[in-house]
Amino acid sequence: MFRELRRKKQLLSEQETLRVLEEGKTGIVGVLGDDGYPYTVPINYVSLENKIYFHSAKKGHKVDAIAKEPKVSMTVVEKDDVVSREFTTYFRSIQLFGKAYVVEDEAERNVAFRALCEKFSGADMDRYDEIMSKEAAAAAIVRIDIEHITGKESMELVNQR
Repeated sequence: MFRELRRKKQLLSEQETLRVLEEGKTGIVGVLGDDGYPYTVPINYVSLENKIYFHSAKKGHKVDAIAKEPKVSMTVVEKDDVVSREFTTYFRSIQLFGKAYVVEDEAERNVAFRALCEKFSGADMDRYDEIMSKEAAAAAIVRIDIEHITGKESMELVNQR
């Protein structure tokens, strides 16, 4: 169903792929947007139990597209070093595919909100209850159930291993 990577020597191990996913902060999510055009948007995310969670406005292009077609893709770039002298880029990134849903279950929403806040605002968790009481109701939590994930790096990085 999903294509195999052509350049198998550049394939990251499952462990390395999951490390990049876990440590990453920004992903680019692709959805099927208006009139069949792809629509991509950067998101901050957290990975929990083979699922991706991110927050979103409750209305807008992204959530409208997900409601119409839950199939999404997401890219996380860990390394992107242009090496001018070599006319190349030393890169490491992952690509995943899955289905996205707006989380309706209040317990799951709370777990995802807390995990996101711990990842991105861990030093300020003393304000968590205060901020959530003001802000959480206005936001949606979106979950991506991962169906396929791969990682790839440049040959230069492969050769450095």
